[in-house]
Amino acid sequence: MNLPEEFLARMKSELADGYEKFLLSYERKAERALRVNTLKIQPEDFKSISPFELEQVPWEKNGFYVTGENLGKTIYHAAGLYYLQEPSAMCAAPKLEVKQGERVLDLCSAPGGKGTQLAQYLNGSGILFLNEINFSRAKILSSNVERLGVKNAVVICAAPSKLAEIFEGYFNKILVDAPCSGEGMFKKESAAIPEWSVENVNACARRQTEILESAYKMLSKGGRMVYSTCTFAPEEDEHQIENFIKKHSGCKLSEMKKLYPHEIRGEGHFYAVIEKTDGDCRNLPIMKCDLPKKFLSAYREWERDSLKLSFENLSLVGQALYSLPDGMPAVGVQTLRAGVRLGEFLSGRFEPSHSLAMCLTSSEAASIEVGEQTALGYLRGLTFGCPESEKGWKLVSYKGFPLGWCKISGGTAKNKLPKGVRI
Repeated sequence: MNLPEEFLARMKSELADGYEKFLLSYERKAERALRVNTLKIQPEDFKSISPFELEQVPWEKNGFYVTGENLGKTIYHAAGLYYLQEPSAMCAAPKLEVKQGERVLDLCSAPGGKGTQLAQYLNGSGILFLNEINFSRAKILSSNVERLGVKNAVVICAAPSKLAEIFEGYFNKILVDAPCSGEGMFKKESAAIPEWSVENVNACARRQTEILESAYKMLSKGGRMVYSTCTFAPEEDEHQIENFIKKHSGCKLSEMKKLYPHEIRGEGHFYAVIEKTDGDCRNLPIMKCDLPKKFLSAYREWERDSLKLSFENLSLVGQALYSLPDGMPAVGVQTLRAGVRLGEFLSGRFEPSHSLAMCLTSSEAASIEVGEQTALGYLRGLTFGCPESEKGWKLVSYKGFPLGWCKISGGTAKNKLPKGVRI
């Protein structure tokens, strides 16, 4: 691996006796890991059905080292039972110590590894804002939130400075997984190597300083913030935090740690934990949910026929119906998803969305259980045969885990899986 000379010189100075071991770490294959999605299944239950050998990641109880091919093209992955995540990247989110019912922000969230990790700690309670300034990356984030069945997330696309104007003092917990020079990704993403330069490191540091200022403004008094990167550059890590602490007397540094690839089974990471001791704790006006009667009637009729539970906080955006998280504030920024997208109204009738399917269990809706080959065919977009007695909208489930919707008529299940999620 042809690493930049200036990078190597700095690492040699920084690591001293550990430098040779650091270099040798680049001769090993990148570690792969998955995080079991506890919104759908517990780790012990997943172990009993996993087609892969699993080995515990030390810093995340739901994380496991894994080997194998096509890990992102299995039925269990499509069902949202796990998320593929670089193992050392799992270290930051647990340090936020999220408690159920809190207001949480993941400020730089795409593609969603750390954000969906936080969602598991909230377990459907409170409200989770996931922000990504790049719209195309925000769409990927939204797709991962959907697949993992997160019900209480709001995916937004805005500059941190804009959010700071709206959410001052609002969040109990904030994760800042800052855009960085990506030195810890050289092995996993070789394209990051030619993009590296001292100038880029300094540019990243300046941007991180601005992001941290916005995040701190949004943190409530008594709140906790975790700052993390996947780089080794002191300008982006230790020096960034030391300068921030010097500037802000109303906060304290609780913990700071750097994980190097020659010391752990992972590609490296940095995190710092900051507690805020001054400032305000602010609330925001709650978004009003006002659904016209004809839409409410059409949805409730479908819900009675197809579901075994009822959704509340209903809100109509165009022709799309959402179930908003409890306490959803009215915010004036671009929003890709808020809570559960239940479905759409087409010519007066309601049709359910894939988002709804992925946040249900097979016992919460009318469902049809299929075998492995039928499940694989369904995930490729194929129809399949059903008993003549079956009809209407059904969840397609494999071993009790929903994969999406079908609509059955005349002994045939019409595939309703969106093309964008087919494998």
